[in-house]
Amino acid sequence: MARVYNFSAGPSMLPEEVLKTAAAEMLEYGSTGQSVMEMSHRSKEYDAIIKEAEQDLRDIMGIPDNYDVLFLQGGASTQFAMVPLNLMNKNKKADYIITGQWANKAYKEAARYGNARAVASSADKTYSYIPKTTAEDFDKDADYVHICMNNTIYGTKYHELPDTGDVPLVADISSCILSEPIDVKRFGVLYAGAQKNVAPAGVTIVIIRKDLIGNAMDITPTMLNYKTHSENGSMFNTPPCYTIYIAGLVFKWIKKMGGLAEMKKINDKKAKILYDFLDSSKLFKGTVVPEDRSIMNVPFVTGNEELDAKFVSEAKANGFVNIKGHRSVGGMRASIYNAMPVEGVEKLVEFMKKFEEENA
Repeated sequence: MARVYNFSAGPSMLPEEVLKTAAAEMLEYGSTGQSVMEMSHRSKEYDAIIKEAEQDLRDIMGIPDNYDVLFLQGGASTQFAMVPLNLMNKNKKADYIITGQWANKAYKEAARYGNARAVASSADKTYSYIPKTTAEDFDKDADYVHICMNNTIYGTKYHELPDTGDVPLVADISSCILSEPIDVKRFGVLYAGAQKNVAPAGVTIVIIRKDLIGNAMDITPTMLNYKTHSENGSMFNTPPCYTIYIAGLVFKWIKKMGGLAEMKKINDKKAKILYDFLDSSKLFKGTVVPEDRSIMNVPFVTGNEELDAKFVSEAKANGFVNIKGHRSVGGMRASIYNAMPVEGVEKLVEFMKKFEEENA
């Protein structure tokens, strides 16, 4: 069996160690005589799995006791509605910074439920930078400020959080969760779809400060009320049991790797290898201003659409798959999440150098 180097933006590659453990436990988990896929979510065996997963995540991220950890469904896109329905409840106002397609979708969804305001946007330069803001840019009466921490499509990332004062900061961290240490206390809500750095698609992680729970709008559906899931330990209905189990295995893998500080060292190393080449290349170039570059998603182009297509095709033939850029921007994108080994980035750069020699 030959494993390819999968640079997909999501669903993305998982650590081989996790896949092997899951394979070994597919028919029987422990001595239960059944697969986790077959377990009742109300069983003591599964209760232990989900509680251990939550505790491991708390340990890894340093999540304080005054925050709830929820394992939900519906992807990050459902959070675009859940956040305003639950938080836009005092002054019916929220500020959004638009740094890409997903931030814009979150903003438009929030506008259905109250006065959502676009404080700043980088649309003028195809979202190739993070807009600079000051505390004065935000409405002191806003119920929250929303950002997308890492922009999967465009390859930008917040390296310095905006100053929102006493207004709760809400962040979509779908494509950078667990890639580096994060100060949870700086946020009111963090949310992430799992399919980029945590698990297969199916579970959405929400980390929410407890004082922000329990004041949802009257129109909020039961399933979109954070209180529903907080009071029921993410068990109001059947959760995505198997995906949570895989997430738990990934949390243990991260612990074994040395935690988030060590993950950041590895991720910085991978990103530097690729960005250093792009900065020196005569054929390829990165599309993001250097100070706002993501260490998870690296978009690049040759400047020629036909040459881009040729590169994508030859890359696939050489075992580098899912490297085509998002349909809205074209070019190429290498997503180098936690599970991508340093070797994968090194070999990609070797291939890029060879392609440049043959096509420059």
